[in-house]
Amino acid sequence: MTTEFLQYTLEYAKQLDQEDTLRDFRNEFYLQPNTIYMDGNSLGLLSKRAEKTLLESLEDWKIHGIDGWMQGNHPWFFMAETLGEKLAPLVGAAPEEVVVTGSTTVNLHQLVATFYQPKGKRTKILADELTFPSDIYALQSQLRNHGFDPEDHLIRVKSRDGRCIEEDDIIAAMTDDIALIVLPTVLYRSGQILDMKRLTQEAHQRGILIGFDGCHSVGAIPHAFSEWGVDFAYWCNYKHLNGGPGSVGGLYVNRKHFGTMPGLAGWFGSTKEKQFDMEHTFTPAQSAGAYQIGTPHVLSCAPLLGSLEIFAEAGIENIREKSLKINQYLMDLIEHELPDMGFVIGNPREDVRRGGHISLEHEEAARICKSLKEHGIIPDFRAPNIIRLAPVALYSSYAEVWQVVQILKTIMTEKHYKKYPNTREVVA
Repeated sequence: MTTEFLQYTLEYAKQLDQEDTLRDFRNEFYLQPNTIYMDGNSLGLLSKRAEKTLLESLEDWKIHGIDGWMQGNHPWFFMAETLGEKLAPLVGAAPEEVVVTGSTTVNLHQLVATFYQPKGKRTKILADELTFPSDIYALQSQLRNHGFDPEDHLIRVKSRDGRCIEEDDIIAAMTDDIALIVLPTVLYRSGQILDMKRLTQEAHQRGILIGFDGCHSVGAIPHAFSEWGVDFAYWCNYKHLNGGPGSVGGLYVNRKHFGTMPGLAGWFGSTKEKQFDMEHTFTPAQSAGAYQIGTPHVLSCAPLLGSLEIFAEAGIENIREKSLKINQYLMDLIEHELPDMGFVIGNPREDVRRGGHISLEHEEAARICKSLKEHGIIPDFRAPNIIRLAPVALYSSYAEVWQVVQILKTIMTEKHYKKYPNTREVVA
């Protein structure tokens, strides 16, 4: 057997698993029998440590009652800041620049309400046409609150191919009427990584503040928000970080903005020493903690305490190295095993531009996803024609990736997918 052919065999996939330095972390997660999970970019799996810290927080409530705010395994009063400190290395920030709070869209509202300060001709917000819809809704809402028409004041950079956004096009749109820029770190459909460092430098040269939505990157790729000078960022913790459904979100604010009054003030943004003075004068924390609005959602924060222990042990650089390798392996298999079946790999090929999932396009994508689920593969569909597949470094194996492609080949060869309508489910 030639070396070229060997790499497409199950034996070769098992060899890669034996060489995988992260393979033992797979045992940390609850993996279901006869199921291959390829949707960790939408909702990460439950780990045993996340379960443990959630149960410990329930125990704190059971044993201590209200005294759980300052006592127990994980005191609630400092939980948001404790989690921010644990998250900081994953986004390349100082501990005080990160806090776990709110949700993705709530945090975006908070940050835009804080940093969007239209003055003179600088009244517009710059985004892109491929970003996640919830971000667009929030930006439109913030513009309306300032009395501006989103049709005129929300500028969306066009995609040249419907998949990616060119940094040159974003920079060209940084005109002197732009007050704020909000972009994704990774495009949710194609998985393209934007050059955050370059875009931040270009924005600041023009006197524009810039922030990023890190939902599809935090936990999958390394970041250097502080080093790059990014003004702010926000993300969810239930995808690559495995914090659980509805997990509390995260936000980053560069320390140069500490002392800026939050656009949406709430008592948990107070400096800790003053919070329970119950004064009607708000004294914000001199940290990212100032941008909290309400009481921490303790039972939705608790699983993240355990999950982040795993990331600290595995190391984000190691996670990224395996993610690139296993996703490349998936693409190689697709090209070898599924030629002339109508599939197009829509994500960037270069490592530096590719996030943690593969974007596989097909005109029958919705019904193919349904067929995959019947065969025990959990994929992710994104309209109009994208099958997202995400081998996750901490719990996906190369042998599983090999099986996914073989099953996909069978589905296409036998036209099994034709038993389903080519429409998405209510939750895609």
